[in-house]
Amino acid sequence: MKKLIAILLAVVMIFSLAACSGGTGKDELKVGFIFLHDENSTYDKNFIDAAIKACDNMGVKMVQKTQIPESNAAYEAAIELIESEDCDIIFADSFGHESFLMKAAKEHPEVEFCHATGTQAHTSGLKNFHNAFASIYQGRYLAGVVAGMKLNEMIAAGKFTAEEAKMGYVGAFTFAEVISGYTSFYLGAKSVCPSVTMDVKFTGSWYDETLEKQAAQALIDGGCKLISQHADSMGSPTACENAGVPNVSYNGSTAAACPDTFLISSRINWVPYFEYIIGQVQKDEAIATDWTGTLENGAVALTELGKNVAEGTQAKLDEVKAKLLDGSLQVFDTANFTVKGEKLTSYKADVDTDDAFTPDTEVIEGGIFYESKHRSGPYFDVRIDGITLLDEKY
Repeated sequence: MKKLIAILLAVVMIFSLAACSGGTGKDELKVGFIFLHDENSTYDKNFIDAAIKACDNMGVKMVQKTQIPESNAAYEAAIELIESEDCDIIFADSFGHESFLMKAAKEHPEVEFCHATGTQAHTSGLKNFHNAFASIYQGRYLAGVVAGMKLNEMIAAGKFTAEEAKMGYVGAFTFAEVISGYTSFYLGAKSVCPSVTMDVKFTGSWYDETLEKQAAQALIDGGCKLISQHADSMGSPTACENAGVPNVSYNGSTAAACPDTFLISSRINWVPYFEYIIGQVQKDEAIATDWTGTLENGAVALTELGKNVAEGTQAKLDEVKAKLLDGSLQVFDTANFTVKGEKLTSYKADVDTDDAFTPDTEVIEGGIFYESKHRSGPYFDVRIDGITLLDEKY
């Protein structure tokens, strides 16, 4: 009898230790993903590919829902992933999903909710709601350097004058994320081609191939010699290929479809973040409220160079990247741009987002506008000289 009791106590102790060792206590961790579109969108494909890779690397099951609009459908998708699929982590990839994901997070404190590009996690008061983004402005700056090198090559070849070096940019909405992106791209180009200017057109949609193609064509017709974008379809690259205008794409290479005009693309590599959140849940450890990916951890990535980049581009790219990595170069150094002819010495950004978009946080320190320091989501919304907005879409 004593031997039997000893065995039973040992078994109880083993199960007690297992319960205290962390993890979800489930046989298999499940991660549910909510995507705005599907693989036809370069933006969503970038997330989908990363999710597949990360879940495979971490040995967990992936459940995905595509074509989920920025509406209550996002909330319903999250609830279904929890109640029907038993997911432990829910991730959504679009800015407009945030409020609906927060609603689900309030109702399900036992589930971790992670959201890309959002702004409210640090003020939500929800321990299970998290935002993530990356310092993609560094990647866009590097892509801008490639663009500037190409402009210089075309100027030297007599295709146009330095004063005619105008780029075009197709944006989705007049949001800080888009403004931060096109400004960093412009500053990268300006660092090697000082005379460059840029026109921006907005579509009012993250994904509309027709509108993006029309916007790119309008910019080309308006004298733009090179086009980039923050929109998710092949509309803009296709317009550039048809017109023979160099193009810098976003979220993936368009070299196969646009071999004669593709220069480079920057993107956020989401694998490090997905592996991070999965690992934290597996260890039963907290997920950061705001997570910002960087060049250092591989979250900010560049594609291969296109075949028609200017001579010396790779060497210049390596040089600039090294300076970004060691901190000797800051993308939003206020010495490198003006606003209405004046240098910025102070700027309050809308970091603690509210309905009135109230500026609340000083973001310039020592002459540097520090993007992504006070939260992961972008808040650079400064309209600098040299960039002309031809329209606006909110």
